[in-house]
Amino acid sequence: MENRVEFLRKQRNLSQEEFAKAIRVSRQTVSAIENGKYNPSLELAFTISDFFGEPIEKIFLHQRGGSK
Repeated sequence: MENRVEFLRKQRNLSQEEFAKAIRVSRQTVSAIENGKYNPSLELAFTISDFFGEPIEKIFLHQRGGSK
């Protein structure tokens, strides 16, 4: 699953550490989400959505028909 987390975080001039503290996860978790190595739980996805004020489906992009 692709996502726009890194783009949205950088758009707000936040470091991974600052963003991680704001959503109460580790910097490593933020890095893994941004690199597509970890899909967040639904609860964390909602937290990220609320933080950025964007609908989940505009942050996490599901690729239809692919193996991703």
